[in-house]
Amino acid sequence: MYVAVSTYTAPINEIDYVLPEHVEWLERHYESGDFLVSGRREPRVGGVIIARPMLRGKLDAILATDPFSYRHLARYDVYEFAATRTVPELNWINEVVAAQ
Repeated sequence: MYVAVSTYTAPINEIDYVLPEHVEWLERHYESGDFLVSGRREPRVGGVIIARPMLRGKLDAILATDPFSYRHLARYDVYEFAATRTVPELNWINEVVAAQ
């Protein structure tokens, strides 16, 4: 699995202008099963995406299609991790990992 942490590199008014496109991009990747969780960071300086296990190159290609990325409004730092424990409510994450 991966945690992709974005940091805005542009003023928030530019982020807000592109936000609807970013939301559509997120929706496509939820529908395809690439993303498990996402949300904005607080304070509002970027966001976080938890992506299911995949080849790192595939994730990099997906992140490059984010309107925030290709418009140079944000950058991503990506961290790979193996989920080994969860609270009972999130046991399905372990099932997702085991299925890979």
